[in-house]
Amino acid sequence: MEANFLGINVVKFWTYFILAGGIFAFMFLMGAVMSWSERKQSAVLQDRIGANRASIPLPFGKKLAMWGFINNLADAIKCLIKEDFKPGVYDKLMYNLAIFFAFVPAVLAVAVVPFAGVLKPAEFFNVSYLKWIPYLPEYFAKNLPNFSFRLQVADLNVGLLFIFAVGGVSVFGAILAGWSSNNKFSMMGALRSASQMISYEVSMGLSLVGIIFIFQTVNIWDLVQAQSELAWGWLPKWGIFVQPLAFFIFLAAAVAENKRVPFDLPEAESEIISGYFTEYSAFKMLLFMFAEFIEIVFVAIMIATFFFGGYTVPYLLADGFYFPGGSYVHLSHATVVILQVLSFQVKVFFFAWFLQQMRWSLPRFRYDQLMQLGWRILLPLAIVNLIITIIIVALGGL
Repeated sequence: MEANFLGINVVKFWTYFILAGGIFAFMFLMGAVMSWSERKQSAVLQDRIGANRASIPLPFGKKLAMWGFINNLADAIKCLIKEDFKPGVYDKLMYNLAIFFAFVPAVLAVAVVPFAGVLKPAEFFNVSYLKWIPYLPEYFAKNLPNFSFRLQVADLNVGLLFIFAVGGVSVFGAILAGWSSNNKFSMMGALRSASQMISYEVSMGLSLVGIIFIFQTVNIWDLVQAQSELAWGWLPKWGIFVQPLAFFIFLAAAVAENKRVPFDLPEAESEIISGYFTEYSAFKMLLFMFAEFIEIVFVAIMIATFFFGGYTVPYLLADGFYFPGGSYVHLSHATVVILQVLSFQVKVFFFAWFLQQMRWSLPRFRYDQLMQLGWRILLPLAIVNLIITIIIVALGGL
């Protein structure tokens, strides 16, 4: 029986509270991993060792370096105890508010993304390899035998629009930081960031309109479910297969929105110091840099969700694999859910790694090249792709 408190279903409240906490922890953990892998990956590409000096001393002369991860912890501690230098004249409210605009939207937008299918706790814990978990198997089997929920914090019927609305707010972080710092280099970074966002947001949005036309929904859950279907009886109906051109447009525009190389004009060190966050120091500067790593994870989640089936695994349904040709492999509910979670995480890890690889492999665009790519190449391609998609859908294709 499900208990209620002040009209609130207690079980559902704690379920979604834990889901929200899990997503929050996942994004921060991934951000920390990205900040570590950025250093190690760049070191590998430049044929050097990378950050590895910081370590924790152990008995018998041993050291715990954790492949350079201790360096990241040391840097975080250093930023916490450094002097928080501020400009002599600045707008205090906007200066501090800018950090939240840069940090919160990427984490908030992920709330509508499902990272696995439906979970039935009583059935999930009723497998031999999870019997060791104390209390929970007996509790759910006895008290909530029919309780189930989606592994998604918020199932909005306008989820895709929510992502664009919330994700678009992040540019205010750069604009406010640049304007409030009272520094010409910061202001130049803010202006570059705003113009870059406008130039690529249109192409990115149009690239996803084709996906909306094909799957006829803006609900993220329904969008992922639609991609689990098969085209011609064998090909997963992932966005990459039904909208290949849209994928490349979205990828380029998303990297530009992320302000990473080759689109890092808003913070080009060799031209405008650190751009819009030049006047930030200590822990505030760390938060701006950490926000960029969080945005990498956010972009990787978007790519995995819109173009690679989200959490879905090809041919895997609720009770096992159904392969083309009629063969079938039965799996328990727990195994299916675990495979879905792993599938989602592997896709996110891969695209986060791929985005970092781009950062250390490509040179920075000049500003005129950046604008030409956005307005003269990506936007016309996005419009052509949309027109072709509309014609195909109108003729009954896909």
